[in-house]
Amino acid sequence: MSAFFVLIILLGWAFSWIFNDVSIVIVAVVVSIVMNVTSFWFSDKITLALSGAKPLSKEDHKELWNITENLCISSGIKMPRLYIIRDEAPNAFATGRDEAHAAVAVTSGLLARLERSELEGVVAHELAHIKNRDILLMTVVVVLVGFITLLSDFLLRMTIYGDNDRKGDGRVQLIMVVLGIVLAILSPVIATIIQLAVSRKREFLADASGALMTRYPEGLAGALEKISSFSGDLRRANHATAHLYIASPFNSKKSRRGFMTRLFMTHPPVEERIKKLRE
Repeated sequence: MSAFFVLIILLGWAFSWIFNDVSIVIVAVVVSIVMNVTSFWFSDKITLALSGAKPLSKEDHKELWNITENLCISSGIKMPRLYIIRDEAPNAFATGRDEAHAAVAVTSGLLARLERSELEGVVAHELAHIKNRDILLMTVVVVLVGFITLLSDFLLRMTIYGDNDRKGDGRVQLIMVVLGIVLAILSPVIATIIQLAVSRKREFLADASGALMTRYPEGLAGALEKISSFSGDLRRANHATAHLYIASPFNSKKSRRGFMTRLFMTHPPVEERIKKLRE
């Protein structure tokens, strides 16, 4: 988060100097905050709608309901709303801004493929995200990434199409313009890398916390093996919500994991997660 603020300050400083007009940054900040605060309050509804999730009652799947209820009681957290996504790909995610507004969604493929201990491991992992306040953290990070992306795009357009009335050494002015353009181009990329890095670290923490809830790490390890072995993609998967799922919803796009590939992964490698759980 400190890195995000440094990026914002650098962007604001560079473009304020170039255009000699602080109001540009102020307008961008105000618009961005209003837009992102609105999305923050409705983040759970937006995410569930994008994923095609439908409410799940106790009568629809008694086992899932009982597993979730028992884990919530033993962990001392409020029972989240349960949703189902009609999709053969096994996966699950948690969303919401806090424990009182949390929801857990699972796919029909997950319910069909997992044994009880494995399903319990997945549910515990998602409840851990709620208990650890990961769902709030990831919402805040997404807001910051959106803010930097919007500000960068706005200022880059001003650099290309705007009028620059700053007087002074032409060489210094040219250097500042180039720096401003570079910052505008690189800032969203850097911000996205930070977002994905935070997401990967929270997955490891949720694995550990979930294992503590169930006292049976093998359940989650087995579930991750089955989830990762599925070759198809989640039909409603998109890059905006991919980091929320317990495992990447883009299984068909697996390839050799070079440095750049790993840098932009939304999840740590499943093999590493399973290894840590079994250790």
